[in-house]
Amino acid sequence: MRKEFTIQMCALFEKSPFIFLTGDLGFKAFETLRDVMKNKFINTGIAEQNMIAVGAGLCSRGFRVFVYSIAPFCYARPFEQIRNDVCHHALPLTLVGNGGGYGYGVQGPSHHALEDYGVLTTLQNMKAYIPAFAKDLNVIVQHIIDRPLPSYLRLGRCEIPANFQPPEYAPWRQLLKGDAGIVICVGPLAGSLLGDFIKMKPLERPDLWALCELPIPDIPKQIIEDIAIGKRLLVAEEHVSRGSAGEMLAYMCMKIGLTPAAFFHHHAQGYPSKLYGSQNFHRAESRLDAVDIMKTLSQGQTKK
Repeated sequence: MRKEFTIQMCALFEKSPFIFLTGDLGFKAFETLRDVMKNKFINTGIAEQNMIAVGAGLCSRGFRVFVYSIAPFCYARPFEQIRNDVCHHALPLTLVGNGGGYGYGVQGPSHHALEDYGVLTTLQNMKAYIPAFAKDLNVIVQHIIDRPLPSYLRLGRCEIPANFQPPEYAPWRQLLKGDAGIVICVGPLAGSLLGDFIKMKPLERPDLWALCELPIPDIPKQIIEDIAIGKRLLVAEEHVSRGSAGEMLAYMCMKIGLTPAAFFHHHAQGYPSKLYGSQNFHRAESRLDAVDIMKTLSQGQTKK
């Protein structure tokens, strides 16, 4: 999604100039943006805590600021500065973390972001955006600009199947209809599962929804109605269970008295084998694949 993000940033700068800070990252990705922005594109070096503090200072003087790094370096290393300098002052600084979840694969846990949006959405005024597809960035970037508060943009791979045209962007989108339960995916994982589910017959596959904004907006009426008629519910996300969308959704269901026939949660399990591999390797270990999800949804079900 980084290529599409660059395109949207260049287009935005022509209409509404901002300042872009990078922590010595973006080689062979942001050269075009750097050339367009000139002295408003600033490499702050490998000094993420200072980068956030500088960004907060610029915001306090009326500038819109985007801060970019590999996801864990964007939120974990400078967490104190995000909390104290940005969120407590409700400044419109946008954190952009690349490679959310297991996106950096074999580079291991120092480069993985498995608790990012859970941690950040505990902070005052913060909202997280997790685009499912590259084309979502056109709308999300405008949402961020229109929002005068801190934001976190988690970038990943666009895994949309060939020839699939997703619905227009919304915080919740139903990508597929089916009869075998409901699967809610956070961000790009939806595209990965879509490629497998789309090959199944509607009777055999679940409804597939993409969730792209946190904290969770109100549950869609369609999901509430489907749960009420007995459909099983499964949440899948490349994030640990604590602070996850699954936890948020379970809380919201309890709050409105909505009880699914069954509730399942497939989430990042860390490193069960104590090995490091590709993003797909880690997803498989965490059962974030279509085969394991369908096995879970079928638990206790009798064949008709």
